[in-house]
Amino acid sequence: MAPRRRGACPAAAVFVAAVVAVGFAAEAADMVQERLTVGMTIVADAASTGAVCLDGSPPAYHLHRGSGAGARSWLLQFEGGGWCNDVRSCTERAGTRRGSTRLMTKVEVFSGILSNRPSMNPDFYNWNRVKLRYCDGGSFSGDSEYKNGSSVLYFRGQRIWDAIITDLLQKGLAKAKNVLLSGCSAGGLATFFHCDSLKERLGGATTVKCLSDAGFFLDLTDISGNNNMRKFFSSLVSLQGVQKNLNKDCQNSTDCPYMCFFPQYALPDIRTPYFILNSAYDVYQFHHIFVPPSSDPGGQWSRCKMDPGACSTSQIATLQD
Repeated sequence: MAPRRRGACPAAAVFVAAVVAVGFAAEAADMVQERLTVGMTIVADAASTGAVCLDGSPPAYHLHRGSGAGARSWLLQFEGGGWCNDVRSCTERAGTRRGSTRLMTKVEVFSGILSNRPSMNPDFYNWNRVKLRYCDGGSFSGDSEYKNGSSVLYFRGQRIWDAIITDLLQKGLAKAKNVLLSGCSAGGLATFFHCDSLKERLGGATTVKCLSDAGFFLDLTDISGNNNMRKFFSSLVSLQGVQKNLNKDCQNSTDCPYMCFFPQYALPDIRTPYFILNSAYDVYQFHHIFVPPSSDPGGQWSRCKMDPGACSTSQIATLQD
């Protein structure tokens, strides 16, 4: 850093800082003023088909209509939020916004790929944009239920997906020219399960493509040689009745059908154009799949997990492998 010259004018520096601060404040105020909020649409009649959240509440989505050249184009985004793989974790989830539309915010801010600002979202700002709320704990893929006395957990992710698409078809999706099915994290995983089926349902007149953002969860062993994700996904698939909804071609190529819950095994059988966006050091996979706490009881990876820049040469080499 260059030394400060004597005689420099502090007042000028303060003035410049003030101008910059005013500029930032104006930009921030502009962003707040233009923030797009979209109300929730409840699919009220979905319950008649058994399409309900973990707690039995109806599924929901948020829709902001397109305009102009984007009036016949649709972007559908699966909401993310992890999973539950046993009765205890699913029961806990059912009492939160991750398992009940009754507990969700009824208005959502649309930003990023859902934004209506051309400067922020030049490709999709004027499309019909839909956020599908996540309340099943199984990446929109299950179809079963668990009863314990008067208590019931509904694993109806597949039916929720079907009910929302049926509702949207009546609101213009059936006449779509272009459709992009997207999702983030657990929602990104859901795109692997529903990409081809959406294309089949919409027919040849609609161009369909899919995008998984941070949803390529890997089948690999952790640094201690264990594979906790296989155990986790296996129990999830079994509990939530997912197997019958997984890609049939993928299942025919493996002795363990639950393996088709992993994107790396499902992807080769997807026929629809597919885009994958994933960080090389994805935080969830780094912390929970590759170096979970159980694999590092001595905490030798703690600094590296907090800041990849603090990883040793050997740790970086291990991550690269």
